[in-house]
Amino acid sequence: MSKNIVILISGGGSNMAAIVRAARQQDWAGRHGIRVAAVLSNRQDAAGLAFAREQGIATEVLDHKTYPSREAFDAALAQAIVAHDPALVVLAGFMRILTPAFVERFAGRLLNIHPSLLPAFTGLDTHQRAIDAGCRFAGCTVHEVTAELDVGPILDQAVVPVLPGDTAQALAVRVLTQEHVIYPRAVLAHLLRNQ
Repeated sequence: MSKNIVILISGGGSNMAAIVRAARQQDWAGRHGIRVAAVLSNRQDAAGLAFAREQGIATEVLDHKTYPSREAFDAALAQAIVAHDPALVVLAGFMRILTPAFVERFAGRLLNIHPSLLPAFTGLDTHQRAIDAGCRFAGCTVHEVTAELDVGPILDQAVVPVLPGDTAQALAVRVLTQEHVIYPRAVLAHLLRNQ
């Protein structure tokens, strides 16, 4: 029985691409029955959709602006996700705060990656905040999504040094490199642990 992953993106989808590449290179389908079944976006212009299509992965766009409320959008999004029978829903740069009802529906099988070493620096502008605070280390965290923003159980982390003279942009590039390492690893580990 195939274990399907549905990935949600809003932009370039580099973490989605890292997961797709890892799944191919490590033969998740052949070895574990795990496959990326679909990539969904709330933006028609999300560059990651083209990559997903090139890989033969089903894609769908649900423009959040066409829905009367956040709840209506999340209900439609949940319906689109469920159509792919997901074992796991992965947020990969999906720039929408999800309603508690959506989070509850996929509880225990909804993952996110955050560009800080949680519990430090939840929310936005994480790299600048780490620099401003004088941190010597920053990083990224894969966690389960709960109704409260960026506080779900931590599944994996990577540490990145903050270098003298670092800008938020330079630090972000180094952190993203590590995101591409730990996110596929955490996705696979989570699915194997919850067979």
